[in-house]
Parts: sequence; C-alpha cells; structure tokens
Amino acid sequence: MSTPKPSAKGKKQTPASNQKSILGFFQRKSDTSTQEPTSSPTPHAAQKAAPKKISPDALTPAPSSDPVEPSSPIRSDSKNKENEGPKTLEADSPSRKVKKQVNYAESDADSDDADDDDVFKPVSANGTNKRALKRRKVAALDDSDSDEFGPDAFEDDEDEDMDDFIVPDDSDEEPVSKKRKRPSAAPSRKAPKASSPPIPTSPVVDDDDVMMEGNSSTAQQWRYDPDSNNTSGVRPPPTVMKKKDGKKEKAYKTEPEQRYTWLAHIQDADRNPLGHPDYDPRTLYIPPGAWSKFSAFEKQYWEIKSKFWDTIVFFKKGKFYELYENDATVGHQLFDLKLTDRVNMRMVGVPESSLDMWANQFVAKGYKIAKVDQMESALGKEMRERGGPAKKEEKIIRRELSSVLTGGTLVDGAMLQDDMSTYCVAIKEVDRDNLPVFGIAFVDTATAQFQLCEFTDDADMTKFETFVAQTRPGELLLEKSCISAKALRILKNNTSPTTIWNYLKPGKEFWSADTAAREIEASDYFVSPDRDNIEVWPQVLRDAKENHELAMSAFGALFQYLRMLKIEKDLVTLGNFAWYDPIRKATSLVLDGQSLINLEIFANSFDGGTDGTLFSMLNRCITPFGKRMLKQWVCHPLADARKINQRLDAVDALNADTTVMDRFTASLSKLPDLERLLSRVHAGRIKAQDFVKVLEGFEQIEYTMSLLSEFGEGEGVIGQLISQMPDLAGSLKHWRDAFDRKKAKEDGILVPEPGVEEDFDQSQENVESVLAELEKLLKQYRRDLGSTAICYKDNGKEIYQLEVPIKIKNVPKSWDQMSSTAKVKRYYSPELRRLVRKLQEAQETHGQIVKEVAGRFYARFDEGYSVWLAAVKIISQLDCLISLAKASASLGEPSCRPKFVDSERAILEFEELRHPCMLTNVTDFIPNDIKLGGQSANIDLLTGANAAGKSTVLRMTCIAVILAQVGVYLPCSSATLTPVDRIMSRLGAQDNIFAAQSTFFVELSETKKILSEATPRSLVILDELGRGTSSYDGVAVAQSVLHHIATHIGCLGFFATHYHSLATEFSGHPEIAAKRMAIHVDDKERRVTFLYRLEDGVAEGSFGMHCAAMCGINPRIIERAEVAAKEWEHTSRLKESLDKAREACYVPLGVQSDVAWLLRENMVDEESAIGERDVDVLMRAIEAL
Repeated sequence: MSTPKPSAKGKKQTPASNQKSILGFFQRKSDTSTQEPTSSPTPHAAQKAAPKKISPDALTPAPSSDPVEPSSPIRSDSKNKENEGPKTLEADSPSRKVKKQVNYAESDADSDDADDDDVFKPVSANGTNKRALKRRKVAALDDSDSDEFGPDAFEDDEDEDMDDFIVPDDSDEEPVSKKRKRPSAAPSRKAPKASSPPIPTSPVVDDDDVMMEGNSSTAQQWRYDPDSNNTSGVRPPPTVMKKKDGKKEKAYKTEPEQRYTWLAHIQDADRNPLGHPDYDPRTLYIPPGAWSKFSAFEKQYWEIKSKFWDTIVFFKKGKFYELYENDATVGHQLFDLKLTDRVNMRMVGVPESSLDMWANQFVAKGYKIAKVDQMESALGKEMRERGGPAKKEEKIIRRELSSVLTGGTLVDGAMLQDDMSTYCVAIKEVDRDNLPVFGIAFVDTATAQFQLCEFTDDADMTKFETFVAQTRPGELLLEKSCISAKALRILKNNTSPTTIWNYLKPGKEFWSADTAAREIEASDYFVSPDRDNIEVWPQVLRDAKENHELAMSAFGALFQYLRMLKIEKDLVTLGNFAWYDPIRKATSLVLDGQSLINLEIFANSFDGGTDGTLFSMLNRCITPFGKRMLKQWVCHPLADARKINQRLDAVDALNADTTVMDRFTASLSKLPDLERLLSRVHAGRIKAQDFVKVLEGFEQIEYTMSLLSEFGEGEGVIGQLISQMPDLAGSLKHWRDAFDRKKAKEDGILVPEPGVEEDFDQSQENVESVLAELEKLLKQYRRDLGSTAICYKDNGKEIYQLEVPIKIKNVPKSWDQMSSTAKVKRYYSPELRRLVRKLQEAQETHGQIVKEVAGRFYARFDEGYSVWLAAVKIISQLDCLISLAKASASLGEPSCRPKFVDSERAILEFEELRHPCMLTNVTDFIPNDIKLGGQSANIDLLTGANAAGKSTVLRMTCIAVILAQVGVYLPCSSATLTPVDRIMSRLGAQDNIFAAQSTFFVELSETKKILSEATPRSLVILDELGRGTSSYDGVAVAQSVLHHIATHIGCLGFFATHYHSLATEFSGHPEIAAKRMAIHVDDKERRVTFLYRLEDGVAEGSFGMHCAAMCGINPRIIERAEVAAKEWEHTSRLKESLDKAREACYVPLGVQSDVAWLLRENMVDEESAIGERDVDVLMRAIEAL
C-alpha cells in the first residue's frame, strides 16, 4: 500500500475527488441523513448494500487521509516496543504540527533508548521523513518503551480545532490521531474519497497490549461499519468514561477509583479495611480479577506499588521518572507538577537529572520514596529476546525496585542535607518485675555504623528518655501493640514532626532473636573458609546473640526493614558494630534527656534551632565526620580528671603554637565526608567523580599528617594521634596510576590504565577495530564516488549516516536514503548498516565491562576499609581538639583553664563567670561568683524578684561544668572544681498535654528522678519547685525536697524559689546558704531596676506588683492585688509566723523529722536509714540552733 506524498509546506494541496480542502475534509458534518456522496460509489460503498463476511486479512482500517509521519524513519516495522498498539492499525489523519502532551521544562533530551535495530530502516520512496525529523524535536518523554500508548494518551482540546492531534510522550511511537466520529467514512489510501466508509476490522492485538476497562484504542473504536449488519470477528467495545458531550474522559480528570474500582474501598494485603486495628498502610489488596485486565506495563507497576502503598514510587521511563495515580496527585498538589496521563493512569514526571532534588523535596515532607529503575536498555532488551520467544511480561523493558529512600535511611551524600547523623531506631520493650526493659538497635545508614544496647530502666524511663534526647531518631521501628504508652509519650515529646513511625508485625516483621540470628547466618554476610561462620561475626553481634535477646530482636527488626529497603547487604557486611550506653556512669558526666533539653545543649527552646546552643558555640570543626564526633563528646563529657587534663593540655599546645592548627585547617578544610563515602564505596554505589574525591581526600590526609609529624610524636594526645595514624602512603601507592583520573572527573567513568584490566583492554580493542573498519569504509566510498566531501553524520540516534553531496548522482541503488537537506542526502549502505550495528553491540558490551571494572576497583579499595576508617577516626579527633582550641581562644577576657582537684568533699568555685553561650550576643554581661561545696555550703537557696536573672545563673553554672569536662577553657578569672558525675535539672513550668500531665505532675516527676539518682558528686538545679500547685502544697513540697537533698543526698546545687519562708526555715542549716539577685526598687513609681548581681542574703520580696506595673496593668487592679496579697497570701503570713517563732526556741520540721528517725529502735529498711554523713549534718544543724 503506497503512501501519498504530502504537499510541500506553503503550497495548496490539490483536492482529490470531492474533497475540496483539508479544512473541509475535517469539518464536522451536522447530519448524516442529509449527506449525499457526490462521487461514484467505491467498492467499499457497494459493500454497504450487500454485506458479506470479511476475511481476517482484510481487517485493516482505511485511513481518513495521509498517514501521520513516524517521528523517525525507523518505525515502519518496529517489533520491539513495550506497548505497541494493534499491528494493523494505521494512522488516520494527515501529519501536521503537533503539540506535546507532556513538556518538562527541565529536560532538553530528545528520544531515548530507541530500538536500535530501527535505526537502519530507510525512509519511504517519497521521502516523507522531513516532517518526522521536525517532530522529533517536539516529542516529549523519550523512551524506547512507550508502554500502552493509545489515543487516550493524547490531549483532547474542547474546541476541537486543527491542533487536536498531540504526539504522545514518547517520540519513538508513531503518533495516532484522535478520530472524530462523523457519518462520512474514511477515504481509501490509494484514492482518498470522503464518501468511502471504513472497512469492518478486527484489530490484531499484540500480546503486550492488553486493553484495560476504560481504555480503548482508535482501532477498537472504528473496527466495524456502523451501517453494516456483519459483526463477525468484532468484540464489544469496552466501557469508557464519557463526558456529557460523549467524549472519553481524560484519565487525569477523573479519580483513580473511577478507573480502578478496588481503590474505592482500600484494603491492605490481608483484606483489612481502613480503620481496622490491624490495617497495614504499607500494602494494598488488588483483586485477582483485576490482574488479568492489566496491560503488561500496568501489571509491572501495580506489582510494586501494591507492596509500597504508603510510598511515593518513582518509575523510570527513559530519561524520566514518573509518578502515577495517587502519587501523581500528591506531586501535583504539593509541588504543582504538571498533571497528565499515561494510558489509564494519571501521571506526573520529573527528569532523571533532577531526581535527587525532587526526592529530597518529598522526603522533607515526610514521605518515603521508592525508586524503580530500568534494568536494561532497549538494545539490551532486544539482545535478551534473541534467546527465544518472549512472554507477554517479557516484551517490555525489565524494571525492578532498586531502592527505597526514607528520611531516616538516606545513604546518598547528594540527598543528605546535614552533616550530623540521622538514625533509624528499632525498639523492643518488655516488662520484667514491673520495670521496663529495652532492647535497642540503631544505624546511621550514611556511615553504616550500627549500635546496640539493652538495659533495665526505672519506672520513669530515665535511660530511655536520655537515649531519645541524645539520638533524636529520624525513623522509628516499633513492635505493633507491644510498646508501652509511657514509652510512646517520650518518643512523641522528643522527636521532630518529620520523624517516620513504622509499626511492624510481631514475629513476621519484628523478628525474634532466634529468627534474626538464623536470617543473618543464612544471608552469608560473614563467611569463613575454614571456621564456623558465626566465629567471624562482629563481636557485638555474637554477644547480642548469646546474652542479649532483646537487643538481638531489635536488630532483627532493623535488619528486616533494611532488607525491604534493599540496602541491608551494603550496610551489614561492613561489620561496623558497637555497643551503646546512653548513660555512661563509669566514664562520663551523665546528661540525661531532661537536662539536654533544659540546658539547650543541642536545640534552643525558642524555635528548636541551634542558635545560642552550647553545641553551636563549640562546633568549629572543618570536617563533617569531626562534627559528628564532637556531638558525641558533648553528649558524654569526661568524668576522669586525668583524661580531662590531657585534653586541656592539647588545647594549650594548639593555642600556644598555631602552626599545627593552621596547617590542618588550610589543608583539610575542603575534605569530603570520607566516612560516608567509604560506606558508598563498600556498597559499590558511588560515582566515579566521588571515588576520585575519596582517593584525593586520603592523599591530602597523608600529606597533612607528614607535615604534622614534624612536631614530634610526644606523649600528649596530639602526639599519640599522629603516631597512631596508619601508613596511608603504602595503601595509596597502587591507586596513583590505576586509572585515568581526568577522564573519571570529566566523563564519570573509570578507565583503567593499559594492562590493569585485561577484559577492559580486549573490549576497548573490539570497539576501536569497528571504528577503524568504519573509517576504512568511508575512504572506500570516497574513492568509489570520487568525492572527499562524503563524511559520516550523526542525526540524533541515527549515527554514522553517510552524508553525500546532492550533486553526486552515481549513488548505488542498494543504499537506503535516511534523510536529506537542500545540499546533501544521507544514506545507509548494507555494509555500513552492518558495521554500525556491530559498533553499537560492541559499545553495549563495553559499557557493561566498564561497570564491572568499576565494581572491581571499589571492591579492591574496600579491602582496606579498616585502614581508611582508622585514618578518618584520627582526623576526627584532631578536628575536635582543634575545635575546642578555637572555642577556648574565642572566649575573650577573662578566660582561664579549669583546675580539677581531688577532694573528698565536692567543690565548685567560679570567679567572675559569664554565660559561655551569650558572649557573642551580650557584650555587657554581668559576671558572678559561684561557690558551692568546699568551705561553703553545698546548696545555694536563691531568691529574687521576677526576671532578676535567677534562671540564667542556674544554667550558666551547668554549662560551665559541661565545658570544663569536655576540655574547654571557661569565661571566668578562675575555676576550681571536682569532676561532676551527673547534672540534673528541674527548670521552667510546663504541662505535657500529650502525656496527660499537669504542670505540677511534670514538676514532681522530674524531682523524683533527682531524688533517686543524685549523688554527693552531682550538680542539681531546681527552679521554682512547687509553683504548679497551691501555695500551701507548694511550700510543703519545696521545703521537704530542699531538706532531703541538702541533708541526706549532699549534692551541689541551686534551689531557686519565691517562697521566702524557706530562707527563714533553713537559715541555720549548715549546707544551705541564702543568696539573692540584687535589685534597686522604686516603690513610688513601682519600678524595679535589675542589677543581675548574685549576693548574700534573702530577697525582700518577689515584687510581682512592680513587674505588673512595668507591664502596664491598670494601677487600680494592682492596688487591689496588693491588699489581697497582704491579707491572704499564705507564704507571706508563714514567713511572719516563722520570724516570731525564731524569737523563742524554734526547731525546723526537717530537724525534728531526722531526730525522730534516729530515735526509732528499728529502721524500716536500709534505704530510709540515716547514715554517718546525715548524722554529721544533723548535729551541725542542731548546733546552729
């Protein structure tokens, strides 16, 4: 069947028969009954009157006019498409300028992954490829596999003008127009006549094109003669969504449940509906009957999506990643991505080059991301199909789930927005003897660092809360229905809104310890050639298997989850495991979760940011892995005076001679995150450019350490670190000339030097030999045709076309013309076609070998993982020490080195101390002297007016202690202290709505922890205890607690209060000293001037009325309040009664209670017994009376 040559642009087309013009041909006729054919009946018209059985061979629909040009001259007999339409389907409208269905502004790509075999198909004799080449530039979403493209993938403008024909988002597919229904039949191709009716057809359906409900092709719509009674071979048309005007509704304009009825009532894989207690939001149930209606592409998509229903699935299509159905809706609503459709599904798409950026956007919103990649190219698919006939599912490009990205498990450095660690945490909780027992496993996936812990906690879950505050999990794995309400409250109160919560089914997903051990062993991640495999497990895992059942179970849940994300092998096989202790009582200053929050160590209380925090003040690290180590140093300050002094010695040495610091900073300031990149090298998932960065980074470290070695390997911390640095020069020697680094940086491929990889050299020779044959063939054609102007020309994917000047006339007839311009014509000869095909296959094979060579390089480098990691750890410690030195040097004057003393009695003395975190923002900060313990009382009872600075003094003291024990200078003129083992705080007044706890309840919960955990070496700060309840109860609680911590615990600390009667009650107590914040009061104006000086004595009052006046409250209200306070205020009258009682012989209630205990013949239990220290304090208190 020949194809009429289209008219040239700008010329009128000669009307055929009664077709007066193209516009007239497409003009809709108003009434079929009034239309009279003006030409003699064609044979097809005669068929109307005498219908007869049509043979299957004659079922090709007649086109209405010239066929649409293919977008490339390779289309005529393509057999390699994922979703071809019916093979007998011809285009039914003339070619014309078209508009794109999808236009991604970010993409400048033309078509991709075309069926390479089609490259050599010639154009038709009439040269209809000119428009096709133009159309290549406007076709969108280039992909070799235009899965399921039918006419419903095209735009459908309401005005039905001449632009009603849109190229689908795959330039490799022949565009098919949207046929208008009209009474006049399509004209014959040989002699186009408007009166010719269409021939009844039964479309031949490709196995790969299973039609869906609501999705019919043009061939199906026009496969029979509406006026013919013959219906043989005709199937009933599928039901489609119709608009009021009778047109098919676009997929993206309808809801998914209208096209997929089972989405109207969503169920999980176990058939549990939404709202069911056991509903699993991660899975989706699809009825068995629906699978049979899916096309191959839809089946490929829904097989993956049904297992990741709560995940945004990015589906690779050529050079784009596409989102379908509900995911497309999310992308459209959140980021305004253009909503369109692919066959029966709504769709949005993003270019492959910007996937990381878009994935980051979704992850930042709290979504999980699943990435489905193409596992082969179109050429690779064809090479695979040579082995034999392919099944329906195999006729499309093979795609697989390559990875799942979540906020807590990101591994790609390009997607990680922060240098700090993000943890994915699995938590197992059981109850033993009415106490919670936790098994926890967590991982920083960016560095492949696993940590495990198991501990029995107290009733308040202090250790657990501390762990959560230290790690701030980015993702949680919890055993469904097995974690207590209190643990859930702690997690909700101490995690960010973007934290991802996963509830795993007990046993099936949250594995038991035995299941976890079996799965790890079966995975063969740790294999020994001559010993039992378990003997080569990391020591931590072996210990967990044998002695820590809960920790092993938690690791099993983590392992199972990482397996589902497709990243468990990359992480576990590194063997980077360690035990974690949230409260290291033996070696570090304990900062529990509440203190980390109250003292604003990592996050401020204003907006949750880092401004004004202790960590931001200390963090001067220049490497990402140094910053992460510094955070661990701040979480766990040292408690050993010897180790603290070693750090301070290093700080002194660095500041005394800044050469080391300057060279280190100048040389390593641009070092990449080697710790994270090492895990990527191990996984074999690193770009060539990043691999070069790793090598150059270690070379820079080796050079820097050689410079630092000039300063000797002394006994100090710095000398020890320099001496412990492994020999990097020997390890790096092999890599200096292993591959072409310039090519790796520019082209992103690792090209080994000749002789390094034999298979690469052989493959390279094959490619070069084909190129040489092509060059030889070109010279032969130049000689044969007598022109040196003949050359090779690439035209998109149609490579090595032979470009011949148009003046040369003796072109062999066996050559196929592929394209032409005004001056040249381009051809493929049979020999050239064979060579180009050979070249493409050689390049395809070579590409696979390039990947294999890169994998071998990565594996070879990973063999030295322990050496590389040791070097990173040493650089981290040096970076932290330099950061401490810089922080110490930035304090201004006065500043001093803290002096640690070994004393039986705890001591804490600071002279002219300023708040370390306020030095940069407050230039006129008022310094204060702090004296606790030693020759002074252990507890300062602090009173003062509202806003006088009491809380600042409390926080400032705690921050100074932390700094001193981390190893930093302090902003004071002198500092003497004994190492503190624990800082405990009760600050502020806040309720906890989520935990159903009132302000007073929160106060008492925190106070209970202090009373049970504090020791004589602890630092305790209590701020306004008792203010959350009535004055009567508040005074009683505050008085009892203060007596207990001063008399029985003996810790250092501050007790800030507005209950001035406490000062009278404890005026003679030997371990309590009254202090106040100095102010100047103007009673006449009701104004208070705050002096912010700490001095001895008791405040005259809280001056709440003065503060009210300063805030602008009505004076009449204030006057009435003053009268009421004098008449009814309990604490004021209590203070007066105590003052009168002290004129006689008054014995404080605390002393009376202790004497009563001493006089009892039988102690109730050992915990309530009074020890020698308590008796000593009691005797001194009695003497003071």
